[in-house]
Amino acid sequence: MAVPSWLERLRAASKTALVQDGKRKIHYLFEDGKEMAEEYDVKTGQLVSRRWKEKNTLGGSGKWQVEVGEPTSLLLGALESELIKESSSNPVFMRKDTLSSFQWRIRNLPYPKEVYSVSVEKEQRCCVIRTTNKKYYKKFSIPDLDRYQLPLDAAALSFTHANNTLIITYQKPKEILAAEEQLQKELKKIKAANNGDGDCKTQ
Repeated sequence: MAVPSWLERLRAASKTALVQDGKRKIHYLFEDGKEMAEEYDVKTGQLVSRRWKEKNTLGGSGKWQVEVGEPTSLLLGALESELIKESSSNPVFMRKDTLSSFQWRIRNLPYPKEVYSVSVEKEQRCCVIRTTNKKYYKKFSIPDLDRYQLPLDAAALSFTHANNTLIITYQKPKEILAAEEQLQKELKKIKAANNGDGDCKTQ
């Protein structure tokens, strides 16, 4: 079965935990050398950020790539050429999940809601945002569904628009909700260091 395989990888990874600033921070080191860092809100258990790092081609340490949470550098050499529009502020794409759904926010999109369409491309395993005025186009995948080898479901996808921000929501399938619940139970068993005193306890 596909679902346990990702959970098994998480269980097999060496993990350290730290509680700081109201967040439980978990660092995973996988057998293949990849690293994953997650932050959860201590009170709600909600995922606040997830970043990945893998060795570069020369075997050195690569840069952290943000999967969930605020981009580390919002406009670092960013997509100036990708979007030509009057406004100097480019759209900022980021993922910010809730407990029951995956959610993406694209800031600096001033067009009315009826301009946008969001669809699922099942063969390419991605979602696509289009605008009728041809001002914005974006393809993005849902890595969580890929890791659990689950199909994309168009019925789970919805979007809204407010305050120049397009908010796209994808309801988490029951398999992922169950796996996340299991993982939370296991993460709570890791003894966490408090307030960054340096010595994280490893499982």
